[in-house]
Amino acid sequence: MGGTLPEVGQPAPVFDLDGVAPGPDGAVRQTHLATADFGGRWVALYFYPKDFTSGCTLEARGFQRDLANFHARKAEVVGVSADDAEAHLSFCGSEGLAYPLLSDPGGVVSRRYGSWMAPFSARHSFLIDPDGVLRASWVAVRPSGHSQEVLAELIRLQGETVL
Repeated sequence: MGGTLPEVGQPAPVFDLDGVAPGPDGAVRQTHLATADFGGRWVALYFYPKDFTSGCTLEARGFQRDLANFHARKAEVVGVSADDAEAHLSFCGSEGLAYPLLSDPGGVVSRRYGSWMAPFSARHSFLIDPDGVLRASWVAVRPSGHSQEVLAELIRLQGETVL
């Protein structure tokens, strides 16, 4: 596995990547996002191998289905893979995804999260708190129902209180 899995309770590795994200009008367009852009919010950061594959599509749909619940808890969902922004744009359009997908073609950020299996990102997920501390991690994720696992842990960590 490329990179070292970061430790829960430590500062989350930073990211600074191109990708796609919905704009204020809801239209998905190319963008650049960094860790600092999410300051003060929880982040459910998930790494996945490739747009348009069956498992990745299932996982992306799950996060989309639960997106309103993440937002109600002041949390953002962000996906990362080695695919380029154009592939992400097509994937978001095809699947109706309304959250950012970031491009990590060389695996720089994936390595920081111990999630690089060249030429792909491995299916790992992380919860980062509003202070930038890694609060939970999942490795060897099963796509079906995974967004519910992440949401349940977010709720647990927040003490069952909607913020």
